[in-house]
Amino acid sequence: MEKAKLSVIQLFAMMFMFEMGTSLVVSYGIGAKKDAWLAILLGTFSGIVLFFIYYRLFRQYPTLPLTGYTQKIVGKYLGWFIGVLYIIYFLYITSRQVRDFSELLVSSTMTETPLLAIHISFVLVICYVLYLGIEVLGRTAEVFIIILLLFGIAANFFILVSGSINLNHLRPFLEDGWKPIIHTAGFDITSHPFGELIVFTMILPYLNKPGSVKKVWLTALLAGGIVLSWTASINIAVLGVDVMERTTFPTLTTIGKVNLLEFIQRLDAIVVFTLFITVFFKASIFLYVTVISVVDLFKLNNHQQILFPVGGIIVFSSMMIASNFSEYMEEARNVLRYYHPLFFFIIPLILLIIATVRNRLKNKLN
Repeated sequence: MEKAKLSVIQLFAMMFMFEMGTSLVVSYGIGAKKDAWLAILLGTFSGIVLFFIYYRLFRQYPTLPLTGYTQKIVGKYLGWFIGVLYIIYFLYITSRQVRDFSELLVSSTMTETPLLAIHISFVLVICYVLYLGIEVLGRTAEVFIIILLLFGIAANFFILVSGSINLNHLRPFLEDGWKPIIHTAGFDITSHPFGELIVFTMILPYLNKPGSVKKVWLTALLAGGIVLSWTASINIAVLGVDVMERTTFPTLTTIGKVNLLEFIQRLDAIVVFTLFITVFFKASIFLYVTVISVVDLFKLNNHQQILFPVGGIIVFSSMMIASNFSEYMEEARNVLRYYHPLFFFIIPLILLIIATVRNRLKNKLN
């Protein structure tokens, strides 16, 4: 692995923007309709449960990444095979992040630009930053989280004073009961983005203060959950559930309704820049853990030698995921949601059970 160290603030910034990702602009939690904000909060608490699984594994193997301690727990060959599965998983999610960003740009501002051109440009920027190392990405995150917060404050201020909010769109509370809320929180919210935080099990060994992992992770997780819940409630209050369900990027539509004194309007750029920042860091982190997983499993010298070839695979796979955006979204709804739990919950839980039983038997024998 790379010889680098991340500060507590850098890790927090990376985790917070990772959580934002595309969740800020899509119809996040809309399966719960008017109670989407509540489903997101419940999903956040599910993310806390997942964290304690990852945290227990980290405490037992603080110097090893996920691909390292899988081999310690279940054996060299089976652990290596599980590591390869995670490489494929990380690679696939990276491709989806690149496709998400490109689709928003094409549908909002760059309507005549080919997807391939956006993919190549975006991935090249990511590869350049990662070539310089994880510390550079961490320092970049420190700067961009401030810009992201300023964008968020500005956007919320303009929406609140524009008179577009109708609180009746959020009523009545629990109109359809708890079932759709729990279903949405369990299947959609927990998977994306809180389950995806498993990528940070590959990065935690870089933290310069390992004892701060719990505080940083939980703070970032709760902050992200609250912001996403607030964003969902604002979108519903402005657009209503019916429009939210039909709109691919509701946050873009919401900000587009701002019109103050016929002067402050066309604020779509705020959402586009926000998405660029959040998806850039999310895709960068996924791509980075992909290459360091390969380095760890195949005992390579450094991540730089395979970074650009893997970037090329990302460009190709992001184009091949689906032939159009409708097919792409259908795959996410009906296929991907059922494979996610294997990687962020089932495998880590099995690893934790095996490691815990083995350590207890070892202690009894000693």
